[in-house]
Amino acid sequence: MSKLRESARNKPCCLQIHPYCNGNPETVVLCHLPSTSKGISFKSPDWMGVYGCSGCHDVIDGRAKHDLPKEEIMRSMLRALERTWRIMIDEGLITVR
Repeated sequence: MSKLRESARNKPCCLQIHPYCNGNPETVVLCHLPSTSKGISFKSPDWMGVYGCSGCHDVIDGRAKHDLPKEEIMRSMLRALERTWRIMIDEGLITVR
């Protein structure tokens, strides 16, 4: 398991998709977002992942029924990427040169 995946343990949910977010850090994992390298049996790279609770993860992976517009899900993922990267940068897990 990569350091980025491991780093998700007990972190806050950065997706915070209302009303699906359960806010439980015990269920937070690194949720891989869509990217050009994602496909059948291929996940995006770990740096294209965000900290998300099980409820929000189900929404972005299509396992939860919802009536949210696709644009709202995309906004949530972009906000989550910024929040997650901020935590990762602050913890020295990723660096920006």
